[in-house]
Amino acid sequence: MTEKPETWTIRRVLDWTRGYLAEKGVENARLETEWLLSAALGLDRVGLYVNFDKPLNAEELSAVRGLVARRAKREPLQYVLGTQEFCGLDFAVTPAVLIPRHDTEALVEEALLRAPHAATVLDIGVGSGCIAVALAKNLPDAQVWGVEQSAGAITLARQNVERHGVRVILCEGSLFEPFADQRFDLIVSNPPYIPTADLDTLQPEVREYEPRAALDGGADGLDFYRIIVPAALEHLNAGGWLMVELGIGQAEAVLGMFEQAGFTDCFTAKDLNGIDRVVGGRIP
Repeated sequence: MTEKPETWTIRRVLDWTRGYLAEKGVENARLETEWLLSAALGLDRVGLYVNFDKPLNAEELSAVRGLVARRAKREPLQYVLGTQEFCGLDFAVTPAVLIPRHDTEALVEEALLRAPHAATVLDIGVGSGCIAVALAKNLPDAQVWGVEQSAGAITLARQNVERHGVRVILCEGSLFEPFADQRFDLIVSNPPYIPTADLDTLQPEVREYEPRAALDGGADGLDFYRIIVPAALEHLNAGGWLMVELGIGQAEAVLGMFEQAGFTDCFTAKDLNGIDRVVGGRIP
């Protein structure tokens, strides 16, 4: 973009940015370009096309360049824009937290399906707060807790709780540490589950920007399940449910942990891509 600013219309900026991001390896470069320009210019995507021939001034071009430069370095679009949609709700996201994935919505859906009357809920590894907030929105009479060992994540989760006006108590700590004498009707978790050796093979957006602690599940990716599944027995009310998200190919092993620990009504559930994404069970 070396020509005079007034020569750069929205159409030209869209076309140039799409090609530039595609060269940098960004998938869906056209769609992402539209989102970036919409954010920089304060327009929706329809507004971009309505104003196709509008020249951009120097300030607008500078705003566009700043966002495009970040995305070209493969910083995740969600971090660049600062938001991500999850279960129909908009969440603030920063590099302090794992970006909410639509795969995780399967965990929320199963929790609401199987424990619709849960009065006390715990989300382990609350991150951005997306799971806890989504459950609190759909279980308005429940008291929801979230636990997270990252202070940065707790700060962001608190912002998202306030944004959506729900009742979620956030505690800083590891796993069940802050809840020595508490029991819940429902415990959910999306723990780290990527095998350590696989981390360096992930996309640059994940490998270089998302918090490693939220991804690394140990040698086989199952370290956290080995802790959470048996420990949950001491923190569930009679008939209470434990449900966890997991990675591709992990369902059989995690289901076995549930059964060995004595859970009943154990199940697996698939995400929208047909992948076993959730394992759960209840105590008698």
